[in-house]
Amino acid sequence: MSAISGMTGFGRADGASGDWTWSVEARSVNGRNLEVRFRGPPGFDSLERHAKTAAQARLSRGQVTLGIQAKRSDPGAASLKVNQDILARYLTLANQLAEEGATPPSADGLLSLRGVLEAPEEVDDPEARAAVEAAMAASIDQALDALNLSRDREGSQLLPLVVDFIDRIAALVSQAEAGATAQTDAIRERFARRMTELAPDAPGLEDRIFLEAASLATKADVREELDRLTAHVASARTLLQQPPAGRKLDFLMQEFMREANTLCSKSATTALTGIGLELKAVIEQLREQVQNVE
Repeated sequence: MSAISGMTGFGRADGASGDWTWSVEARSVNGRNLEVRFRGPPGFDSLERHAKTAAQARLSRGQVTLGIQAKRSDPGAASLKVNQDILARYLTLANQLAEEGATPPSADGLLSLRGVLEAPEEVDDPEARAAVEAAMAASIDQALDALNLSRDREGSQLLPLVVDFIDRIAALVSQAEAGATAQTDAIRERFARRMTELAPDAPGLEDRIFLEAASLATKADVREELDRLTAHVASARTLLQQPPAGRKLDFLMQEFMREANTLCSKSATTALTGIGLELKAVIEQLREQVQNVE
């Protein structure tokens, strides 16, 4: 079983009981929460509650559609009887019309007339109906189990993609940490150059440059954002081992992007800005994959 599951899948189960046969199909696609839709045969409304309860026991997210196609054989087809009294009345009327020039009736025409053919009244056996419902419920469970396996297979394909994006984010954070050290020196040098150009002979210029540069460097310090990004990377890796992780990963993507945006806004060097922009791109790619995780 994969450490994570996807939300797209398909499962099917067939069954039979008494004079009933059926097939159950379960499908699911991405969804923020779990939504179960059920479509069953007429007269089996009680199966909807079972279907939803069974789905909730197995799944936590996704739009799930469960459908049952059922067919009942006609046990009374071979027991049809001809109502001789009604047939005789139709024949009498037909003969009268024939004497007046009407076309004589055919056998299949007479048999299709209302009341000529009679079928024995069908009475449902409560025990037999209960057995059919129980068997259909078991098929629903089987279809959902097959759906679960299908979603697990999708998860096994998603996992290496998600892990790769998380590794890339971690590598970019490491690059940003190296760039953050150079950013402080760059701010000091840039400010000193500007101050020297504007007021080269001002008294106490060196001290003022140092204080102002230190203040700017503090405002542009990105170590806090980098520390949080590092913590988010660790959280993401932990969540992958604690399914279902989809909702928590969704939230974590927002936190990733918030820190990346702040990193870009505080950047004072082209190199760090480039790393921040690439970081945002990778986070967005990871977010797209996380949308498929249960």
